[in-house]
Amino acid sequence: MRLVIFDCDGTLIDSQHAIYGSMSQAFGALGLPAPSRTDVLGIVGLSLPEALAVLAPRESEAVRRELIDAYRNGFVGVRARPDHQEALYDGISATVAALASRPDIVLGIATGKSKRGVARLLAQEGWEDHFLTIQTADDHPSKPHPSMLLQAMAETGAAPHEAIMIGDTTYDMEMALNAGVGAIGVSWGYHASERLRGAGAHAIVEKGLHLLDAIELQLAAQQEAAS
Repeated sequence: MRLVIFDCDGTLIDSQHAIYGSMSQAFGALGLPAPSRTDVLGIVGLSLPEALAVLAPRESEAVRRELIDAYRNGFVGVRARPDHQEALYDGISATVAALASRPDIVLGIATGKSKRGVARLLAQEGWEDHFLTIQTADDHPSKPHPSMLLQAMAETGAAPHEAIMIGDTTYDMEMALNAGVGAIGVSWGYHASERLRGAGAHAIVEKGLHLLDAIELQLAAQQEAAS
């Protein structure tokens, strides 16, 4: 059995507008200058405490906790707007469907999102039965700690050479390497391809429709190396 694990924001779904808008609102609600869009998108993938430590390094932990609460509340408000959209990236729906239909592959999620956010995505796309293991920031240290991937492998019985992580940030790539699993970076997310390569990505995929081939090649390479 082989395990394919996906990040969410920046990998499966394009959530940058909601993330940046909610973070800007959170800083504004506390009377603090909002970080730049580049800085906000640069921390996507980290759990919120770690993200706010980067975005507001001079603020106290108490203020950062207020920012987290304000961000979460703002995110709920943004999602409730009639014009709000969080679309899947091109090729992702077909890729997930193809992988979910295969008896030799199980799917997982490892994300800095909350359980509630993941549940909303799965319900939106009708994916409730597609992902066997779901690891979120609610239960684990922030990426790049390998805890999420180690738990995913424990729950599915996959060995490191049978597992692969797909993500758009250096945190995803570093987490994969820390867990001893394969790392595939996607170019359409929040960190540039050069950064993903520098963080140890085994491959970079430019289009969603190319993911299936990249997954097969990387898993085959891992199997051969383990033989």
